[in-house]
Amino acid sequence: MKKHGSALFAAFLITLIVGVGMFVIGGNAIITNSVTSAQAATSSNSAQTAANSSTANTVTVDAAQLQQLQNLVSQYQQREQQYQQQLSDAQQQINQANQSLQQYQQLLEILVSRGIIQVDQQGRIYLPRN
Repeated sequence: MKKHGSALFAAFLITLIVGVGMFVIGGNAIITNSVTSAQAATSSNSAQTAANSSTANTVTVDAAQLQQLQNLVSQYQQREQQYQQQLSDAQQQINQANQSLQQYQQLLEILVSRGIIQVDQQGRIYLPRN
């Protein structure tokens, strides 16, 4: 059970790190695009024409990068849903195991109270010789 929980925790941590990285890259792309636009506005007419062409190429590249990032975000969201489902399934298994454990404990308590079995301090079970 511990391994499953730590694996899920690691998966969420990795997803979080990659998500933060994607937002940093996206922010960098936005800043780079705005800096390029600002530089194009302050240059001369001939340089401005070249900068506009360069900006158009940058926008095209940025749009492709944006699409890639959106695809990655979609993939990570699908993974997160999968992990959430696995976590839910694991929680249901834990609940079922806890219910079974409680039933076994109740059965042992009933058997001990009726004198059918005896349990010592180390947890060993004995049948009395009556």
